Amino acid sequence: MTSGIRRQRGTTLVIALIMMVVITLLAVSSLGTTNMNLKVVGNMQSRGEALHASQQAIETVISTPLFISNPANALLTPCGTANTLCTDLSGDGTADYTTRLNPAPTCVSVKAIKVSELNLSNAEDLGCAAGQAQQFGITGTGSGESLCANTAWDITAETSSTVSRTKVTVTQGVGVRINADDMTTSCL
Repeated sequence: MTSGIRRQRGTTLVIALIMMVVITLLAVSSLGTTNMNLKVVGNMQSRGEALHASQQAIETVISTPLFISNPANALLTPCGTANTLCTDLSGDGTADYTTRLNPAPTCVSVKAIKVSELNLSNAEDLGCAAGQAQQFGITGTGSGESLCANTAWDITAETSSTVSRTKVTVTQGVGVRINADDMTTSCL
């Protein structure tokens, strides 16, 4: 009986060492997974911030009619070159994201509004109908066109991070009513 106990004394040590190796491998594996998850979350955050910067640039452009009259310089306060907007999310005074309008805002369609299509109880439509009784000096004389036209524009914002390699492109369409006299100069 003592010879059986002597043979098993080293077995406990070997099993304990194997268990320690398995636990160590599990710990190393979970550490690698945690690091990968942190990178994924960081990339998602950076992409979300870049998407926000692109959308902010588009909203800034849409909020002023400057893009209609001068698409090549559609931002009131560009940073660096024309049609470029810098975004500082960290508040340290350094731009974290740079957004360019590329290509410049482009008019994709224009359509003169007929007087018959106007709702004269709407103040905006009423302004388009002014002077229709004379039928002179108006684009499309005699064709029943109003003083206004509807245009559709595409605005594309490309945002890139100054810190990471994040790049996002957002394109948004917007409809704008313009003066019929500006149809040929604003929208070709």
